[in-house]
Amino acid sequence: MPLIYKICPEALWREAEQAGVFKGSGVDLADGFIHFSTAGQVRETAAKHFAGQHDLLLIAFDDARLGEALRYEPSRGGALFPHLYGPLDSKAARWIAPLAQGGDGRHLIPEDVA
Repeated sequence: MPLIYKICPEALWREAEQAGVFKGSGVDLADGFIHFSTAGQVRETAAKHFAGQHDLLLIAFDDARLGEALRYEPSRGGALFPHLYGPLDSKAARWIAPLAQGGDGRHLIPEDVA
């Protein structure tokens, strides 16, 4: 099963863990789906949408476990991005890691991801 990734402010994810469900960030709620990235997309997503932000988590999910609500749809120049149309069970996370920043301000994506 391929892994997909969600970048999320830690406080927002901790709230989701307490509630048992993640309904999305502000952008997710506005767009009507929860945004994810594939391994090949997560570095660009971090740079484009989370530059300069601190206290972020990188959360991995098995895409097959998310069911039919997960769709790969074209975005950014036609690349297929995973979008989840519905709430996300916080217990479905395969792993969670802090998303640190390097000295240049860019987020450090673990080598085994991208």
